[in-house]
Amino acid sequence: MDTCEVLAAKECIACQGNVPALTGPALQALAAELGHDWLVISEHHLDKEFSFPDFRQALEFTNLVGSIAEAHSHHPDIYLAWGRVRLTLWTHKVDGLTESDFILAAKIESLFVSRP
Repeated sequence: MDTCEVLAAKECIACQGNVPALTGPALQALAAELGHDWLVISEHHLDKEFSFPDFRQALEFTNLVGSIAEAHSHHPDIYLAWGRVRLTLWTHKVDGLTESDFILAAKIESLFVSRP
């Protein structure tokens, strides 16, 4: 099991806004666990673009991401275009990244790699 799968097995914790955003080594460690070309932008948000052979598959993936987001009450920004989906994640209540952002990203990554 790779480190992204270990991260994906964890549960997102709803943020009450009472934790500081991750920075420095703690942020870098979670980014390394996540891997898979997810970008940490300005220590504020995660970003990744996924490619698909057509619009239908990109839309299906978008809908699956929406279901995961609803199930965990943690919602990414989603940009859908022909053959691609770009996701941006951060925790609004802390205006930055928390462990739950990385957990949700790992769950999305697992979904992407396991699709037929």
